[in-house]
Amino acid sequence: MNQPEAGRSLRLGTSFLSVMAVMLCSPLVLAEGPPLELIQTIDLKGPAGRLDHLALDAKHGRLFVANMANSSLDVVDLKAGKLLKQIPGQKGIQGIAYASDLDRIFVGNGEGNACNVFDGENYKLLKSIPLDDADNVRYQPSTRRIYVAHAEKSLSVIDAKTFETLAEIKVLGQPESFLLESKRSRLYLNVPSAREVTVIDTQKKKAIADYKLTLAEKNYPMALDEANHRLFIGCRSKPMIVVLDTETGKEVTSVPIPGDIDDVFYDAKRKRIYASCGEGFLAVIQQTDADHYELLAQIATVTGART
Repeated sequence: MNQPEAGRSLRLGTSFLSVMAVMLCSPLVLAEGPPLELIQTIDLKGPAGRLDHLALDAKHGRLFVANMANSSLDVVDLKAGKLLKQIPGQKGIQGIAYASDLDRIFVGNGEGNACNVFDGENYKLLKSIPLDDADNVRYQPSTRRIYVAHAEKSLSVIDAKTFETLAEIKVLGQPESFLLESKRSRLYLNVPSAREVTVIDTQKKKAIADYKLTLAEKNYPMALDEANHRLFIGCRSKPMIVVLDTETGKEVTSVPIPGDIDDVFYDAKRKRIYASCGEGFLAVIQQTDADHYELLAQIATVTGART
């Protein structure tokens, strides 16, 4: 397709380059309409193409966007509803984590083979940490540690203040999405090539269990219901959300969803799961209890809108 001019309204995913803001509706609204309502579209700049992951700075009302098509880290002012800044030169930008207590932005650049660290006030580059095919990034405030999934089959543990590498944890395949528990030293990591979830003890800095998947495969994103000890694993082959018991690794149940899932989130307040699927839908799943789930809605986005 032709490349749009910078500043034009650009479509999300492969045909739109914009960020959509949605309002979460209460159960009372469901009788009259869908559980999510589109309230705003914020245009970005650059060639049409893929956006990857996002990170939120709730205190300052900023959204950090991995604008892969533009090789830039985009900063969106959510209060003003506009693009605030683009930081260029982020080749293959994928994962983003924001450390609010340090006011630092950590960016995983796959093609740039680095985790870049930016000052959250002036956006200056503070450090470029060499890591092959850096992908997903997570921050743990209690320990001030950054975790970065990267090649070859590794998860790096980095001191977010000094940038010192504290450990390299090896896994059975290329790591994808991972999440940290807040109340104990546990990390869950998707390894699609092994068709499993690896459980890592973050204090011991080593894998302590492998949870095999049998209901589906190509497990990329995940979400966590820490209170109920449930993991929600987004799978692309046999598209579904697989619900895992975090204590036993048992597959509790599954819910079919549209294809090409790349992000999934758990809304603890409303007991809902939001699955962003590149086929062109946002699936909303209602949690009745820890073991029972039903598809509430499939809200149309556009093809290629995956995160």
